[in-house]
Amino acid sequence: MSGSETELMMKGYGLTTAEMVYRMPDYKEVLNTFVWQDYDLAPDYPKLFGFIEFWQKKIEGPLHSVHFTHRKLIAPGEWRNVVGEFQLN
Repeated sequence: MSGSETELMMKGYGLTTAEMVYRMPDYKEVLNTFVWQDYDLAPDYPKLFGFIEFWQKKIEGPLHSVHFTHRKLIAPGEWRNVVGEFQLN
């Protein structure tokens, strides 16, 4: 994925934030959290699910739960051409 954040958002990407709750490798009864954030495409979330797969294969702490939210910050229909300005003294 390449391009500026604005270009990504114009292509439909939105900011996805996930909180991973996982068990500590040496102390399975202790839970810890990790926050992950990246631009991703809803509703398939390929980057998020790719990261979860990476976690399950490479990270020793097993996942307990994952909570995530997705916010599409800019949509193509939200751009307007504004002509004029206000000056405040």
